[in-house]
Amino acid sequence: MRAGSGGFVASLGSLNIALPPIVRMGTEEQKKRFLPQVLAGEKIAALAITEPGGGSDVANLQTTAIRDSDYYIVNGSKALITSGCRADQITCAVRTGEEGAHGISLLVIESKTPGYSVSEKLKKTGWWSSDTAQIYFDNCRVPVDNLLGEENQGFYGIMGNFQSERLQLAIIANMTAQLALEASIQYSKERKAFGKSLKSFQVTRHKLADMATMVEVSREFTYRIAARIDASVDQIKEISMAKNFACNVSDKVTYDAVQIFGGYGFMRGYLVERLYRDNRILSIGGGTTEIMKEIISRFIL
Repeated sequence: MRAGSGGFVASLGSLNIALPPIVRMGTEEQKKRFLPQVLAGEKIAALAITEPGGGSDVANLQTTAIRDSDYYIVNGSKALITSGCRADQITCAVRTGEEGAHGISLLVIESKTPGYSVSEKLKKTGWWSSDTAQIYFDNCRVPVDNLLGEENQGFYGIMGNFQSERLQLAIIANMTAQLALEASIQYSKERKAFGKSLKSFQVTRHKLADMATMVEVSREFTYRIAARIDASVDQIKEISMAKNFACNVSDKVTYDAVQIFGGYGFMRGYLVERLYRDNRILSIGGGTTEIMKEIISRFIL
């Protein structure tokens, strides 16, 4: 994130949500086929769960994979897939069984598979350097050997993956806020108004103090949760809290940073303008703020 572009991070980091299910659920043969070239930078991997008809409602996904001898016949589509335009392989959620969570499986589908097609690069508000696409499946014949884990057990792999994805997004949010804070502090020292620097005004100093406090608290909480996850302590409730808190902080801090910069904060070419745009996706991706609150409420009630 030090480069200042959340899209750059997302573009390079799509493997961090695409590969973990292979690592956790895949056979040794699958790991040898699908991991080394991605880790070497020779291939690009993406995660494909979201569909045109729904994102957060994973249990209701409609893309089907019907068993036909040694293949699955895949039909349907995926929406808003990060690195979707360039991906050589996707870790894809499909319906192999009954309706609901217990009928979902995970397949690795290679982009060279006949019947696999991709839309034009979608134009987004932010994250411009990360390509996002719709992916379509028209009778794609995917080898049964590409099934991760047991059939109809993919939902649990998806849920396990969300914990690390939400940690990543919390860290991106914290760094988005940190960069906006640093830029604001520097600008307040340089910018003159009414014959004085912006930092000479109490209203600016207090705004910066509030921003710095929020960033510090959010970062420390996120790191505490990260340490627990690293120690294999289940943190489903806590990472949901950390993601929401970090996104709320980055919402506020990027907003205030643009306010401090004034008209220049609304101009392309200024870091805080990009941070403000890029920030908006963070409370949506990896589980919306509202879904995080539903998860938290289940634990506390």
